[in-house]
Amino acid sequence: MLRLYNTLTRKKEEFKPLKKKEVGLYTCGPTVYFYAHIGNFRTYIFEDLLRRTLEFNYYKVKHVMNITDVGHLTSNADTGEDKIEQEAKKEGKTAWDIAEYYTQAFQLDMRLLNIQPPTIWCKATEHIKEQIELIQQLEKKGYTYIIERDGVYFDTSKFKNYGKLAKLDIKGLKAGARIKLSKEKKNPTDFALWKFSPENQQRQMEWDSPFGKGFPGWHIECSAMAMKYLGKHFDIHCGGIDHIPVHHTNEIAQSEAATEETFANYWMHGAFLQLKDKRMGKSEGNILRVSELKEKGFEPLDYRYLCLTAHYRKPLEFSMEALQGAHNSYQKLKEHVIELQKGGDKGREATPYLEQFEEMINDDLNMPRALAVMWEMIHNKQVAPRSKKEALTKMDLVLGLNLGEILIQPISQLVQLLNSQREEARKKKDWKLADQLREQIEKAGYLIQDSEQGPIIKPKHL
Repeated sequence: MLRLYNTLTRKKEEFKPLKKKEVGLYTCGPTVYFYAHIGNFRTYIFEDLLRRTLEFNYYKVKHVMNITDVGHLTSNADTGEDKIEQEAKKEGKTAWDIAEYYTQAFQLDMRLLNIQPPTIWCKATEHIKEQIELIQQLEKKGYTYIIERDGVYFDTSKFKNYGKLAKLDIKGLKAGARIKLSKEKKNPTDFALWKFSPENQQRQMEWDSPFGKGFPGWHIECSAMAMKYLGKHFDIHCGGIDHIPVHHTNEIAQSEAATEETFANYWMHGAFLQLKDKRMGKSEGNILRVSELKEKGFEPLDYRYLCLTAHYRKPLEFSMEALQGAHNSYQKLKEHVIELQKGGDKGREATPYLEQFEEMINDDLNMPRALAVMWEMIHNKQVAPRSKKEALTKMDLVLGLNLGEILIQPISQLVQLLNSQREEARKKKDWKLADQLREQIEKAGYLIQDSEQGPIIKPKHL
């Protein structure tokens, strides 16, 4: 039984999809005005683990992820400049070029971290029609009002249970407690559905609409695209914990007001990556990009391993020491996997460990415990190497550490021969010949590491 923590109910629940063995999953994607950093990617790794766990349980997952390439302003109060347009001015490029460049950078980092691409990518700028139609539905039902020279706003006082996701105390929420209340805004929680273009100023990204020339609000984009591809009512909606009080709260309000149906059954949120007592973020000036990991002597999958060591709902404190520890553990894991190539069928089956592993991942994605089960199996010398290999292959379908690449990559006969000759040279204490054979092995694309159990050979790229 798969159990997931639902932010909406604040408890773990048995997962029951709307359709048998099919899951509709929407994950909030990046605002492509700058590079995503490893703190952002902690959330995307958690969502990847969720999808892999669902697939491990034989669900067919339709995964939709948006690209916010317009409409995300510098303030949650629906004020300030569009982040894409702001960056375009700074870099002297078009807003379209900025969005495309950082979209491609994001997708490359996803591949480096072995995060599966969504079934459907959807850009906000390619779904303006759907967003306008959704606003018109809300307008017909009396949920909107217009602030002159500003935009079309959603009246949160007309939606019952607004703030149920974040457990907001609406009556106790004073103006300015969450966002600045302008003279025209009716309630402090009201938010923009459509922003008008500034007078006497042409934006790079703007569209004609029945309300006036302008661009969509950040929140309406996700609702419109989620409903287009997953329907009015779908299974799971994910994001970071920072989305709970504003973005996801507003998505629920506008979607359920328009359709009069439940928007998503399960809401799941990942906790922050922290640096001591504060989060990692562009505004804090402390970001580290995926591509920068290599400059510091690490591989992207070292970071993925680090993320597996903490539960997705718990803050993960990041430090170079913690990353080094994850790197060391991941290297040892790959070495064990390579050693398994030498083993045979003698020993017990790994089935009980595989069952425990499944039990852990199905307990709200408890990856730290799942890792512990995996290591316990690896260290158990009573389990047959062949069975360990089979179990690790299945476990890695969820962990996503590319262990399968090692398991299916045979060491060439030439390298095996060179290794045998080197071992003979070492026995004879012919160190010069042993070193020459080591060099030949390295030229063939392999590294050799001497241990008490004998030499360990592994491909250089691992």
